[in-house]
Amino acid sequence: MSEKYKVRDSAIPHFMTMTVTNWVDLFTRQEFRNILIDSLKY
Repeated sequence: MSEKYKVRDSAIPHFMTMTVTNWVDLFTRQEFRNILIDSLKY
């Protein structure tokens, strides 16, 4: 994970982009989708 980019003001919206290794279909497989959602909630 990058140490360079940090959220400085949590009261405003932020844009996030990511790369998926081997183009895994995160949103169609329940197991991967749950991992992603749990990570975003954290």
